[in-house]
Amino acid sequence: MKIVKLGNQGLSVPAIGLGCMGMSDFYGSSSEADNLAVLDRAVEIGSTFWDTSDMYGPFTNEILLAKALKGRRDKITLATKFGVSRGEDGSFLGIKGGKDYVKASCDASLKRLGTDYIDLYYQHRVDTNTPIEETIGAMAELVQAGKVRYIGLSEADPETIARAHKVHPISALQTEYSLWTREVEETIIPTIQSLNIGFVAYSPLGRGFLSGAIRSRADLEPGDWRLVNPRFSEEAIARNSQLADEVAKIAGEIGVTPAQVALAWLLSRDVPMALIPGTRKISRLEENWASQDVVLTPGQLQALESLIEKGVEGNRY
Repeated sequence: MKIVKLGNQGLSVPAIGLGCMGMSDFYGSSSEADNLAVLDRAVEIGSTFWDTSDMYGPFTNEILLAKALKGRRDKITLATKFGVSRGEDGSFLGIKGGKDYVKASCDASLKRLGTDYIDLYYQHRVDTNTPIEETIGAMAELVQAGKVRYIGLSEADPETIARAHKVHPISALQTEYSLWTREVEETIIPTIQSLNIGFVAYSPLGRGFLSGAIRSRADLEPGDWRLVNPRFSEEAIARNSQLADEVAKIAGEIGVTPAQVALAWLLSRDVPMALIPGTRKISRLEENWASQDVVLTPGQLQALESLIEKGVEGNRY
Protein backbone atom coordinates (compact mmCIF):
# COMPACT_ATOMS: atom_id res chain seq x y z
CA MET A 1 0.00 0.00 0.00
CA LYS A 2 1.34 3.41 -0.99
CA ILE A 3 0.94 6.22 1.52
CA VAL A 4 0.94 9.80 0.29
CA LYS A 5 1.83 12.79 2.43
CA LEU A 6 -0.40 15.73 1.53
CA GLY A 7 1.19 19.04 2.43
CA ASN A 8 3.51 19.47 5.39
CA GLN A 9 0.97 19.58 8.21
CA GLY A 10 0.97 15.83 8.84
CA LEU A 11 -1.86 14.55 6.65
CA SER A 12 -1.01 11.15 5.14
CA VAL A 13 -3.49 9.03 3.20
CA PRO A 14 -3.58 5.89 1.03
CA ALA A 15 -2.69 6.66 -2.58
CA ILE A 16 -5.96 5.08 -3.71
CA GLY A 17 -8.95 6.44 -1.85
CA LEU A 18 -12.65 6.22 -2.57
CA GLY A 19 -14.84 8.88 -4.14
CA CYS A 20 -18.32 8.27 -2.73
CA MET A 21 -20.36 10.74 -4.78
CA GLY A 22 -21.74 8.17 -7.23
CA MET A 23 -23.24 6.16 -4.41
CA SER A 24 -25.85 8.88 -3.92
CA ASP A 25 -26.03 11.19 -6.91
CA PHE A 26 -25.32 11.92 -10.59
CA TYR A 27 -24.62 8.39 -11.86
CA GLY A 28 -28.03 6.76 -11.75
CA SER A 29 -29.62 4.47 -9.21
CA SER A 30 -27.75 2.52 -6.55
CA SER A 31 -28.33 0.14 -3.67
CA GLU A 32 -27.55 1.21 -0.11
CA ALA A 33 -26.74 -2.37 0.84
CA ASP A 34 -24.29 -2.66 -2.05
CA ASN A 35 -22.74 0.69 -1.22
CA LEU A 36 -22.22 -0.27 2.42
CA ALA A 37 -20.66 -3.54 1.29
CA VAL A 38 -18.20 -1.59 -0.87
CA LEU A 39 -17.33 0.65 2.09
CA ASP A 40 -16.85 -2.41 4.31
CA ARG A 41 -14.50 -3.95 1.78
CA ALA A 42 -12.64 -0.65 1.41
CA VAL A 43 -11.79 -0.78 5.11
CA GLU A 44 -10.63 -4.39 4.80
CA ILE A 45 -8.16 -3.69 1.98
CA GLY A 46 -6.94 -0.33 3.33
CA SER A 47 -8.70 2.14 1.03
CA THR A 48 -9.58 4.33 3.98
CA PHE A 49 -9.46 7.83 2.47
CA TRP A 50 -13.14 8.56 1.81
CA ASP A 51 -14.35 11.62 -0.07
CA THR A 52 -17.86 13.06 0.13
CA SER A 53 -19.65 16.43 0.14
CA ASP A 54 -22.76 17.95 1.64
CA MET A 55 -24.08 18.54 -1.89
CA TYR A 56 -24.04 14.86 -2.92
CA GLY A 57 -27.60 13.61 -2.75
CA PRO A 58 -27.96 16.33 -1.63
CA PHE A 59 -26.99 15.53 1.97
CA THR A 60 -27.68 11.79 1.72
CA ASN A 61 -24.11 10.76 0.89
CA GLU A 62 -22.89 12.00 4.25
CA ILE A 63 -25.72 10.10 5.94
CA LEU A 64 -24.69 6.95 4.08
CA LEU A 65 -21.09 7.31 5.21
CA ALA A 66 -22.22 7.82 8.80
CA LYS A 67 -23.57 4.27 8.75
CA ALA A 68 -20.26 2.93 7.47
CA LEU A 69 -18.23 4.94 9.99
CA LYS A 70 -19.89 3.49 13.08
CA GLY A 71 -17.40 1.64 15.22
CA ARG A 72 -14.39 2.51 13.04
CA ARG A 73 -14.21 6.26 12.75
CA ASP A 74 -10.56 6.23 13.80
CA LYS A 75 -9.65 4.01 10.81
CA ILE A 76 -10.98 6.44 8.21
CA THR A 77 -9.52 9.66 6.87
CA LEU A 78 -12.75 11.48 6.11
CA ALA A 79 -12.97 14.33 3.63
CA THR A 80 -16.09 16.37 2.96
CA LYS A 81 -16.87 19.71 1.37
CA PHE A 82 -19.07 22.78 1.52
CA GLY A 83 -19.75 25.62 -0.86
CA VAL A 84 -22.13 24.28 -3.52
CA SER A 85 -25.44 25.12 -1.93
CA ARG A 86 -28.41 22.87 -2.70
CA GLY A 87 -31.97 22.73 -1.50
CA GLU A 88 -33.66 19.67 -0.05
CA ASP A 89 -35.32 19.18 -3.44
CA GLY A 90 -31.93 18.97 -5.14
CA SER A 91 -32.04 22.46 -6.62
CA PHE A 92 -28.77 24.36 -6.96
CA LEU A 93 -28.72 27.58 -4.96
CA GLY A 94 -25.33 28.97 -5.89
CA ILE A 95 -21.78 28.98 -4.58
CA LYS A 96 -21.29 30.28 -1.05
CA GLY A 97 -18.26 30.97 1.09
CA GLY A 98 -19.27 33.51 3.73
CA LYS A 99 -18.03 33.01 7.29
CA ASP A 100 -21.41 32.14 8.79
CA TYR A 101 -22.22 29.76 5.94
CA VAL A 102 -18.90 27.93 6.36
CA LYS A 103 -19.47 27.34 10.06
CA ALA A 104 -23.12 26.34 9.67
CA SER A 105 -22.22 23.94 6.86
CA CYS A 106 -19.54 22.29 8.98
CA ASP A 107 -21.89 21.80 11.92
CA ALA A 108 -24.53 20.30 9.63
CA SER A 109 -22.00 17.92 8.06
CA LEU A 110 -20.73 16.80 11.45
CA LYS A 111 -24.27 15.98 12.50
CA ARG A 112 -25.07 14.02 9.34
CA LEU A 113 -21.76 12.16 9.48
CA GLY A 114 -22.21 11.27 13.12
CA THR A 115 -18.75 12.47 14.09
CA ASP A 116 -17.22 15.34 16.01
CA TYR A 117 -14.41 16.06 13.58
CA ILE A 118 -13.64 16.12 9.84
CA ASP A 119 -10.16 15.11 8.77
CA LEU A 120 -10.03 17.19 5.57
CA TYR A 121 -12.55 19.95 4.90
CA TYR A 122 -12.64 21.47 1.42
CA GLN A 123 -14.23 24.51 -0.08
CA HIS A 124 -15.92 22.66 -2.95
CA ARG A 125 -15.92 25.62 -5.33
CA VAL A 126 -14.60 29.12 -4.80
CA ASP A 127 -17.19 31.80 -4.07
CA THR A 128 -16.08 34.70 -6.26
CA ASN A 129 -18.36 37.08 -4.33
CA THR A 130 -16.59 36.42 -1.02
CA PRO A 131 -12.91 37.18 -0.39
CA ILE A 132 -11.02 33.90 -0.06
CA GLU A 133 -9.45 35.35 3.08
CA GLU A 134 -12.87 35.38 4.77
CA THR A 135 -13.63 31.80 3.78
CA ILE A 136 -10.26 30.43 4.84
CA GLY A 137 -10.36 32.48 8.01
CA ALA A 138 -13.60 30.76 8.96
CA MET A 139 -12.12 27.36 8.11
CA ALA A 140 -9.09 28.17 10.26
CA GLU A 141 -11.42 28.84 13.18
CA LEU A 142 -12.93 25.40 12.65
CA VAL A 143 -9.42 23.94 12.95
CA GLN A 144 -8.83 25.88 16.15
CA ALA A 145 -12.14 24.59 17.52
CA GLY A 146 -11.13 20.99 16.82
CA LYS A 147 -13.94 20.40 14.34
CA VAL A 148 -11.57 20.15 11.35
CA ARG A 149 -8.02 18.76 11.23
CA TYR A 150 -6.85 19.96 7.80
CA ILE A 151 -8.28 22.24 5.14
CA GLY A 152 -8.33 22.10 1.37
CA LEU A 153 -9.61 23.73 -1.79
CA SER A 154 -11.24 22.27 -4.88
CA GLU A 155 -10.98 23.64 -8.42
CA ALA A 156 -9.21 26.83 -7.31
CA ASP A 157 -6.90 28.90 -9.52
CA PRO A 158 -3.23 29.60 -8.66
CA GLU A 159 -3.83 33.12 -7.34
CA THR A 160 -6.63 31.96 -5.05
CA ILE A 161 -4.55 29.04 -3.78
CA ALA A 162 -1.66 31.34 -2.92
CA ARG A 163 -3.90 33.87 -1.14
CA ALA A 164 -5.63 31.13 0.81
CA HIS A 165 -2.33 29.55 1.86
CA LYS A 166 -1.25 32.83 3.44
CA VAL A 167 -4.25 32.77 5.77
CA HIS A 168 -3.93 29.14 6.85
CA PRO A 169 -1.86 26.26 5.44
CA ILE A 170 -3.74 24.42 2.71
CA SER A 171 -3.03 20.70 2.88
CA ALA A 172 -4.66 19.58 -0.34
CA LEU A 173 -6.06 20.81 -3.62
CA GLN A 174 -8.67 18.60 -5.25
CA THR A 175 -9.15 18.95 -8.98
CA GLU A 176 -9.99 16.72 -11.91
CA TYR A 177 -6.93 15.02 -13.38
CA SER A 178 -6.61 12.07 -15.73
CA LEU A 179 -5.16 11.07 -19.07
CA TRP A 180 -7.88 13.07 -20.81
CA THR A 181 -7.97 16.05 -18.41
CA ARG A 182 -4.49 17.49 -17.97
CA GLU A 183 -4.99 21.25 -17.69
CA VAL A 184 -3.67 21.22 -14.11
CA GLU A 185 -0.19 20.50 -15.41
CA GLU A 186 0.19 24.02 -16.79
CA THR A 187 -0.06 26.22 -13.70
CA ILE A 188 -1.91 24.40 -10.91
CA ILE A 189 0.62 21.66 -10.15
CA PRO A 190 3.62 24.04 -10.27
CA THR A 191 1.76 26.29 -7.82
CA ILE A 192 0.99 23.60 -5.28
CA GLN A 193 4.50 22.16 -5.58
CA SER A 194 5.99 25.56 -4.77
CA LEU A 195 3.72 25.84 -1.72
CA ASN A 196 4.12 22.21 -0.59
CA ILE A 197 0.42 21.44 -1.00
CA GLY A 198 -0.74 17.92 -1.79
CA PHE A 199 -2.97 16.99 -4.71
CA VAL A 200 -6.14 14.87 -4.78
CA ALA A 201 -7.27 13.80 -8.25
CA TYR A 202 -10.96 13.28 -8.79
CA SER A 203 -12.38 11.52 -11.84
CA PRO A 204 -8.99 9.85 -12.42
CA LEU A 205 -10.66 7.40 -14.81
CA GLY A 206 -12.18 10.13 -16.95
CA ARG A 207 -15.62 9.59 -15.39
CA GLY A 208 -15.27 5.92 -16.23
CA PHE A 209 -14.46 6.44 -19.88
CA LEU A 210 -10.82 5.38 -19.68
CA SER A 211 -11.84 2.01 -18.27
CA GLY A 212 -13.24 1.18 -21.72
CA ALA A 213 -16.67 0.41 -20.28
CA ILE A 214 -18.43 3.21 -22.18
CA ARG A 215 -18.59 2.80 -25.94
CA SER A 216 -21.91 4.49 -26.65
CA ARG A 217 -24.57 6.49 -24.86
CA ALA A 218 -26.54 3.26 -24.53
CA ASP A 219 -24.00 2.20 -21.89
CA LEU A 220 -25.30 4.95 -19.59
CA GLU A 221 -28.53 4.46 -17.69
CA PRO A 222 -31.27 7.12 -17.55
CA GLY A 223 -30.51 9.76 -14.94
CA ASP A 224 -26.74 9.53 -15.42
CA TRP A 225 -25.48 13.11 -15.71
CA ARG A 226 -22.88 12.06 -18.26
CA LEU A 227 -25.71 12.02 -20.79
CA VAL A 228 -25.56 15.83 -20.77
CA ASN A 229 -21.78 16.06 -20.51
CA PRO A 230 -20.10 17.30 -23.72
CA ARG A 231 -17.57 14.47 -23.71
CA PHE A 232 -20.31 11.87 -23.82
CA SER A 233 -22.17 12.89 -26.94
CA GLU A 234 -22.15 10.15 -29.59
CA GLU A 235 -19.66 12.15 -31.65
CA ALA A 236 -17.37 12.76 -28.69
CA ILE A 237 -17.50 9.13 -27.60
CA ALA A 238 -16.51 8.02 -31.11
CA ARG A 239 -13.56 10.42 -31.18
CA ASN A 240 -12.45 9.87 -27.60
CA SER A 241 -12.56 6.11 -27.98
CA GLN A 242 -9.18 6.43 -29.70
CA LEU A 243 -7.70 7.36 -26.33
CA ALA A 244 -9.45 4.50 -24.56
CA ASP A 245 -8.21 2.10 -27.24
CA GLU A 246 -4.60 3.13 -26.65
CA VAL A 247 -4.96 2.63 -22.91
CA ALA A 248 -6.54 -0.78 -23.52
CA LYS A 249 -3.67 -1.73 -25.85
CA ILE A 250 -1.06 -1.09 -23.17
CA ALA A 251 -3.20 -2.89 -20.60
CA GLY A 252 -3.26 -5.93 -22.87
CA GLU A 253 0.52 -5.88 -23.21
CA ILE A 254 1.07 -6.24 -19.47
CA GLY A 255 -1.99 -8.26 -18.52
CA VAL A 256 -3.86 -5.68 -16.46
CA THR A 257 -7.04 -3.67 -16.99
CA PRO A 258 -7.31 -0.29 -18.74
CA ALA A 259 -8.47 1.29 -15.48
CA GLN A 260 -5.34 0.07 -13.75
CA VAL A 261 -3.15 1.55 -16.49
CA ALA A 262 -4.90 4.92 -16.23
CA LEU A 263 -4.48 5.01 -12.45
CA ALA A 264 -0.88 3.77 -12.58
CA TRP A 265 -0.03 6.58 -14.99
CA LEU A 266 -1.30 9.14 -12.47
CA LEU A 267 0.59 7.49 -9.63
CA SER A 268 3.78 7.83 -11.69
CA ARG A 269 3.52 11.62 -11.80
CA ASP A 270 6.09 13.68 -9.91
CA VAL A 271 3.76 15.19 -7.33
CA PRO A 272 2.38 13.90 -4.01
CA MET A 273 -1.02 12.69 -5.15
CA ALA A 274 -3.95 10.65 -3.90
CA LEU A 275 -6.60 9.36 -6.30
CA ILE A 276 -10.29 9.01 -5.47
CA PRO A 277 -11.92 6.85 -8.15
CA GLY A 278 -15.57 6.18 -7.48
CA THR A 279 -17.35 2.87 -7.69
CA ARG A 280 -20.41 1.00 -6.47
CA LYS A 281 -18.92 -2.45 -7.05
CA ILE A 282 -16.50 -4.40 -4.87
CA SER A 283 -14.80 -5.86 -7.94
CA ARG A 284 -14.01 -2.38 -9.29
CA LEU A 285 -12.82 -1.23 -5.86
CA GLU A 286 -10.37 -4.13 -5.71
CA GLU A 287 -9.30 -3.53 -9.30
CA ASN A 288 -8.58 0.12 -8.62
CA TRP A 289 -6.69 -0.73 -5.43
CA ALA A 290 -4.46 -3.20 -7.28
CA SER A 291 -3.32 -0.44 -9.66
CA GLN A 292 -0.70 0.46 -7.05
CA ASP A 293 1.19 -2.66 -8.05
CA VAL A 294 1.22 -1.87 -11.77
CA VAL A 295 4.60 -0.72 -13.07
CA LEU A 296 4.67 0.97 -16.45
CA THR A 297 7.83 0.94 -18.54
CA PRO A 298 9.37 4.18 -19.85
CA GLY A 299 8.10 3.25 -23.30
CA GLN A 300 4.56 2.72 -22.06
CA LEU A 301 4.65 5.98 -20.12
CA GLN A 302 5.79 7.79 -23.26
CA ALA A 303 3.00 6.20 -25.28
CA LEU A 304 0.50 7.43 -22.71
CA GLU A 305 2.09 10.88 -22.71
CA SER A 306 1.55 11.08 -26.45
CA LEU A 307 -2.20 10.62 -26.04
CA ILE A 308 -2.54 14.32 -25.32
CA GLU A 309 -1.58 14.98 -28.93
CA LYS A 310 -4.66 13.13 -30.13
CA GLY A 311 -6.85 15.72 -28.45
CA VAL A 312 -10.06 15.27 -26.50
CA GLU A 313 -13.49 15.98 -27.92
CA GLY A 314 -15.76 18.04 -25.69
CA ASN A 315 -15.34 20.30 -22.65
CA ARG A 316 -15.12 18.56 -19.30
CA TYR A 317 -18.31 20.27 -18.08
